[in-house]
Amino acid sequence: MSSRRNFLKSSLLPLSLGALVPSLVMANPNRSQSLLSQLLKSMTRHTIWKEVSSISFSFPTHHCQGMVKIGEDYWVSSVEVLPKFAGDRSHGKGYLFQVSATGQLLNSLELGEGPLYHPSGIDFDGIHLWIALAAYKPNSQSIIYQVNPSQMTVKEIFRWKDHLGAVALNPDTQILHGASWGSRRLYQWDGKEVAKKQESKDSIPYNSQPNPSSYIDYQDNQYLGGGEMLYSGVATYKKPGEPAFSLGGLEIWDILEGKVVHQLPIPLWSPKTGRVMTQNPCFLEALAPNQVRAYFLPDDNESSLYVYEAEVELSNEK
Repeated sequence: MSSRRNFLKSSLLPLSLGALVPSLVMANPNRSQSLLSQLLKSMTRHTIWKEVSSISFSFPTHHCQGMVKIGEDYWVSSVEVLPKFAGDRSHGKGYLFQVSATGQLLNSLELGEGPLYHPSGIDFDGIHLWIALAAYKPNSQSIIYQVNPSQMTVKEIFRWKDHLGAVALNPDTQILHGASWGSRRLYQWDGKEVAKKQESKDSIPYNSQPNPSSYIDYQDNQYLGGGEMLYSGVATYKKPGEPAFSLGGLEIWDILEGKVVHQLPIPLWSPKTGRVMTQNPCFLEALAPNQVRAYFLPDDNESSLYVYEAEVELSNEK
């Protein structure tokens, strides 16, 4: 335990270390890996993905950001930019869509406030969806919301002095995790402390950590259980005089230890636009002891949901 505490002290860059580290170290005694985590950790760049279906969404989706699947429905965050002149990103609308299994729009919520309209990657904690709306530029401002999908109610939780591109709650510890624009900074907030500070308007204690992994920027996030977070994303590389190349992938973080434990390139591309499948939102689930299903939504405006499956032989490594 002492070595683990020392690691956290040295690896996290805290504003208020004492408020968070005890809960990070002592909470969540159940560290068993989920089946999805085990399957993903057994996958490599050579794993064979097979497309099993594609679902055309029947409405303008704009620029999608995050996605979760709850029951048979998909919940998707998206941004619509309303420029007043070329290159203007100061005006727009942020949405949270509820979409049926057949791609029909069931419900739509407009979120945000003024220039804070760009939604983040999202996650579902079993009761609430978590989403941030930020100004469409790095190092800006964000509003973090909690959405009850069964009642279609929205609650502002707090505001933050950075652009948050992904947020997700660890329901085992009540720690809220966030990633900045491009995921170069990773944040943690104690949910209990956030609740205490809401009414008093006092500053909210947090931890932040520079992201040591840089081959992709995170676009979406998903809590796997067992103290692990899944991030998906993309980065573009360009050789002078040559076309740009985008690389998509997944990363699993041990969010209690503060480190990446698995990286997985995703060599799949949209048949319509050529975008990598993890360009925008994705959601993964374990279907069986040896099967992973992935849902990808890479394209803007006239979007199709691409569903892929992969058979995986679990690794014997612990």
